[in-house]
Amino acid sequence: MSSHPQGPGRRNFLKMSGAAALGSPLVAGGTDTGGGASARPRGLPPLKITEVRVIVTCPGRNYVVVKILTNEPGLYGVGDATLNGRELAVATALKEHIAPLLIGRDPEQVEDVYQYLYRGSYWRSGPVQMTAIAGVDEALWDIKGKRAGMPVYQLLGGRTRVGALAYTHASGNEFSEVEDAVRRGMERSFKCVRAQVGLPGLAGTYGTSVTKKSEEHAGRVDQQAGLPETEIFEPSVYLRTVPKLFAHLRSKLGEEVELLHDTHEKLGPIEGARLARELEPFHLFFLEDLLRPEHKESFRVIRQYSTTPLAMGELFNSLWDCVPLISEQLIDYIRCDLGHIGGITNARKVASLAEAFHVKTAWHGPADVGPPTHAASVHLDIAIPNFGVQEMVFWPEATQEVLPGAPTFKDGYINVGDTPGLGTDVNEDAAKKYPYKRAYLPTARRIDGSVQDW
Repeated sequence: MSSHPQGPGRRNFLKMSGAAALGSPLVAGGTDTGGGASARPRGLPPLKITEVRVIVTCPGRNYVVVKILTNEPGLYGVGDATLNGRELAVATALKEHIAPLLIGRDPEQVEDVYQYLYRGSYWRSGPVQMTAIAGVDEALWDIKGKRAGMPVYQLLGGRTRVGALAYTHASGNEFSEVEDAVRRGMERSFKCVRAQVGLPGLAGTYGTSVTKKSEEHAGRVDQQAGLPETEIFEPSVYLRTVPKLFAHLRSKLGEEVELLHDTHEKLGPIEGARLARELEPFHLFFLEDLLRPEHKESFRVIRQYSTTPLAMGELFNSLWDCVPLISEQLIDYIRCDLGHIGGITNARKVASLAEAFHVKTAWHGPADVGPPTHAASVHLDIAIPNFGVQEMVFWPEATQEVLPGAPTFKDGYINVGDTPGLGTDVNEDAAKKYPYKRAYLPTARRIDGSVQDW
């Protein structure tokens, strides 16, 4: 005779009570609409997503904006889902596949929505999907902050610093032009400047422009409405030129300014090791994206030959992309883009992983992504303990008209205010004045005509 009391039994009771607590996702065969009303904090009425708007606009360059509306009058969130050169692919994924899944869900269950969109689609990861999820994630954090009456950084644990150390870009076709651009950055109070130079005898070089000043070009790739332009790159020319650039800059500028450089995934392991070692005397803040993202194990070669600090991750789009480089301490800065890695929800997991291995963050922050992603990056920057540096740009008037509320810059630091949520918004009427224009990122080839990583 069983010693258990009559009724459903302890095991069945736990199953039923757990299902009741978690709501409808545990109901077999039912539609997954997220946690039920029992998960709602006391004193707050149920909140549901009523509409998802996807806004594609081009105020100087293309942006994809996600606006999520709720059943609470006036409460909505704004996120950025821009993937430079593939904007309409993301917009279509949002409109046709993701938006229908969000209607009726609780927007405050941010982690559950992230997991549902990432794992629930079966086809997971990749830049298009993760950029789409990032736009949703940013909008949901925006809603959560607005409803709480707090800026998002408060929801992430509050400030750990007064602002985020920022870096700008300096470039030119001659060493003297780069030097002048670095000095202008220093005059604007930047303590950190990324320096790029044109390669002698080659048509076009990443990070430089023949038509714009360094400040105008910084963090921006010109829109290319026709077929993509082709740059010419040769590793031998690059490897001869870059160390000479930094020798010049240090001889003229001293150690007062922190200098950075972006290789943009153009080198092989031995070439990367050579460059990192030859740059050691010039004490770079970091050397960025030496190798293609597919070749993470090759960073072991770089580490064997150089103590130059390394940054990597601009093209990563999942937490698992980051794991080997962080866990083996093969890099010093993780450079994911919040707008391409799933938003705040995933990026803070990357940051937590990095903290355990003495790796700092340096989120990607060019004009390729819009002000909501920049704001999301800074909210995370000022809340985490292992922040390193933040890339930033200055926005043209047209962008600020359509997407107001971008982070501000002062005395070398980028910052957000105390506005509830992310602090950014979208002016839908203004967005209509700037219709989408098809655009591509450039491509690159070697002198012999073969394809080269851009």
